[in-house]
Amino acid sequence: MGRWYQFMNKSLSEIWTEVDGCKRCQLCETRTTIVFGVGNPNAEVMFIGEAPGKQEDLGAEPFIGAAGKYLNSLLNLAGLKREEIYIANILKCRPPQNRNPLPEEIEVCTTFLRDQVRAINPDILVTLGNFATRFILKTDRGITGLRGQVHLTGRFSVVPIFHPAAAIYDPSKRPIMEQDFLLLGRLLAKRQEEKSRRLTGESVRVAGDPMHDGNGECDQRRTGCQ
Repeated sequence: MGRWYQFMNKSLSEIWTEVDGCKRCQLCETRTTIVFGVGNPNAEVMFIGEAPGKQEDLGAEPFIGAAGKYLNSLLNLAGLKREEIYIANILKCRPPQNRNPLPEEIEVCTTFLRDQVRAINPDILVTLGNFATRFILKTDRGITGLRGQVHLTGRFSVVPIFHPAAAIYDPSKRPIMEQDFLLLGRLLAKRQEEKSRRLTGESVRVAGDPMHDGNGECDQRRTGCQ
């Protein structure tokens, strides 16, 4: 019982209780607030970014600044709405002056992210930028060489995409990002088609089963099943 309990997934509320007031690294001294994550707790697609920026630090929600507005427009290309996905970051607190996350910060903070991924249990992880992509794929390769493809890690399909902020500072990346969100849309459509085929196949098997009537109900008069 004890060993089994260790591997039970925590709920998002349980994870938040652990994150609230966190002082595991030096970022607790400079943050305004903790940016936990937001979205559909049963999302099929989970987006993972780098760290909160100024607006996120003030608003306690990921991707609400300029990068977030751009992300919202890109979601439409994949046939997604903001309320359908879940978004979190590698770090829960803003690094000073938006500097890159430090290795020790990533190490202590991603324990929360791992628990969030287990709690949400998505089918697809979209990693935005270098830090999220390297962490999820356990690689030293950069986002430029990994984007434009669907990767597999464990049971997850992983779609690496440039961070939306990169396209704000470098507009030449916008067509590339649009291509990658269209790729995400095709992946979602393919998965939906596969689910539909499985459901259709199950319906055909039930309809042809002499233990069931035409409505999929057990025909007790003919078979005596209970």
